[in-house]
Amino acid sequence: MTQQRCASYYSASIVQESDYPRLEGEHRVDVAIVGGGFTGVATAVELAERGYRVAIVEANRIGWGASGRNGGQVTGSLSGQDAMTRQMRHTLGDDAEAFVWNLRWRGHRIIKQRVEKYAIPCDLKHGHLQAAYKPSHIKALRQDFEASQHHAIGEHVHWLDAKAVREVVGTELYHGAIRNDYNMHLHPLNLCLGEARAAASLGARIFEDSPVVDIEHGDTPVVVGEHGRVTADSVILAGNAYHRLERKQLKGKLFPASLGIVTTAPLSPEQVQSIDPEDLAVYDTRFVLDYYRLTADKRLLFGGGANYSGRDSQDIASELRPRLEHTFPQLKGVAIDFQWQGMAGIVINRIPQLGKLSDNVYYAQGYSGHGIATSHIVGEIMANAVSGTLEEFDAFAEVRHLRILLDDRLGNALLAAGMWYYQLLEKLK
Repeated sequence: MTQQRCASYYSASIVQESDYPRLEGEHRVDVAIVGGGFTGVATAVELAERGYRVAIVEANRIGWGASGRNGGQVTGSLSGQDAMTRQMRHTLGDDAEAFVWNLRWRGHRIIKQRVEKYAIPCDLKHGHLQAAYKPSHIKALRQDFEASQHHAIGEHVHWLDAKAVREVVGTELYHGAIRNDYNMHLHPLNLCLGEARAAASLGARIFEDSPVVDIEHGDTPVVVGEHGRVTADSVILAGNAYHRLERKQLKGKLFPASLGIVTTAPLSPEQVQSIDPEDLAVYDTRFVLDYYRLTADKRLLFGGGANYSGRDSQDIASELRPRLEHTFPQLKGVAIDFQWQGMAGIVINRIPQLGKLSDNVYYAQGYSGHGIATSHIVGEIMANAVSGTLEEFDAFAEVRHLRILLDDRLGNALLAAGMWYYQLLEKLK
């Protein structure tokens, strides 16, 4: 049974809602994509621009899952970038470090160009802080800043000491920060919906309210829905944390974590000036961090923590209000108009998972909370792979991933224990 959108700030401020038909009957395309989030939609745009006949099959609505529920920050943070560099040296050799560094910023270019090309209204703005939550976090943050100065990105990146941080964000919590004016923040659901419209304008077929029940493998694989079928030369599985397809090969590789967000009532000009006068997005340096930004109508959108049990939290507002008010005491008692949560796909080593289930059935998943930019990079890589250019795809496909062959409940319990361990180490620093 399909589900309505969650009652989020994003769903309440959609510019143009989707209205695509249900999958019925028989269809034939070049590439069928299962999942209408950022990975599926971004890949569809890439392929449609190259002249491929594409179909997206989405169980609910475009952007229904984490793509339409996240914090809206487009940053150069790649989950598992150090592990990624180490493993990719096996396939890319000395080029691995440069490849991973460039991945950090590649998604920004894709998103910005696409928003401009297709005139997508998604409140895109530049400006971001990565803020040191503890004095012990300064060393690693400074190292990342200094590394940036040896690349073209360096002209957009500046170091702020504690005093300078307090001039641009109204909290006493931070001990320093990297300011990056190449990083962006935006309305992710409107971006995803706008990209779907772009794909449709290029001829892509989009089906909503169409759960996929099976994928038939073969020379021409078939995506099987409840009421229809799509036959294709290639299939891409892009459901991330929300699908339960192909469990024989994918079970134990990715685990869902529930991430919660609240959004306040619109703030007064005085309140805006007191907390975020330059309209920057912010996240801190903790292993399980807080992140926040202002919306277009000047609400504070605040997210933090993570529930690794695989189950939804019962009251996001009561969990996040203390964190919000600890960050901004001047907002104590502020009204919270929206609260919601979404499932991120967490990978043990934090490296996105790209691979093949058979000769012409691909999958892409596992951005571990850094999905907006990464999913757009993956969309480009998947489109290249389908087109026959496999070097980047193979670099990811050959990464070794830990697989936990337990049921989802026990697997999530093990993941939660691991997260607790790393948080404990962090507290001891």
